[in-house]
Amino acid sequence: MQVEPGDLPCSHGSIFAKQNSQVIAYNNVKSTIAIQEEQGVGMKRPISIMCSLMVFLLASSARQDHYRYVPNESFAAGETLKFRVHWGPLNAAEATMQVSDNYYEVNGRPCYKIDIYGNTTGMADFIVRVRDNWGAYVDTASILPQKAYRYIEEGGYRKNEMITFDHMEDVATVLRLDKKTRTLKEKEDFEVPDNILDIVGGYYYLRTLDYSKYREGDEIKVRGFFDDEIYDLRLRYLGKRQLKTQLGTFNTIVIAPRIPENDFFDGKEPIKVWISDDKNKVPLKIRAKLGIGALEIDIKEMKNLRN
Repeated sequence: MQVEPGDLPCSHGSIFAKQNSQVIAYNNVKSTIAIQEEQGVGMKRPISIMCSLMVFLLASSARQDHYRYVPNESFAAGETLKFRVHWGPLNAAEATMQVSDNYYEVNGRPCYKIDIYGNTTGMADFIVRVRDNWGAYVDTASILPQKAYRYIEEGGYRKNEMITFDHMEDVATVLRLDKKTRTLKEKEDFEVPDNILDIVGGYYYLRTLDYSKYREGDEIKVRGFFDDEIYDLRLRYLGKRQLKTQLGTFNTIVIAPRIPENDFFDGKEPIKVWISDDKNKVPLKIRAKLGIGALEIDIKEMKNLRN
């Protein structure tokens, strides 16, 4: 059987109904107490009332308290960002970051469906054809991945994989899929720390941060799960800069991930990321200094921004 990445989309109302169930339960408890007090039973049965409250509190906290809450004012359903990937003046590829118009229910939680597509263009497409799709179902409240997937086609290389996250038990289950049919070939569980991220969810999580609390040189730490391993990613906050783009000039926040020294990248901080210094925190530019020039990813189109 072919393994597909996600569940069916749900209406905006139905998917958030479960989050309202606790409020309804709480109101039911309050109504019971009010009726008992009206009938003169409340003072006679304080233990019964306290037990009702305790049952409600325990039932609600057992499922919900394990999840963090991350305020998000930066992106929403329907957002689309498009990028030009180039090596100097030569166009090499196009990339699209897309948040689905629909919400999805995964593991009983409302989620954004986020996809990142990358494909080579022009001469690069003849040299090594790339058709990549990285995706994740990202919890709307905690900005944690409930499910992630990647379908990789780079020249003759193929990789199809899906990961489901159980944040209650801190387990990531990797489903390795057949390179051609995407049928399940192998399944493996991994213990992971609390609030673990995948690559897609991690990138969108960075858009929710309040960068005003950081000073130049401060480190931002993110833990992620990738290729069956846990990574501690450290990014250095480099301050604020102005950036000229195809869409105009923006005030930006600049961060740089810490990269171990290697022969592929050039310099101490070879990768820099420019994020718009506004409520949307849109990624505007990524520059990677390589041994032979620099690969750059530049924004060329933005649609349906949240603000």
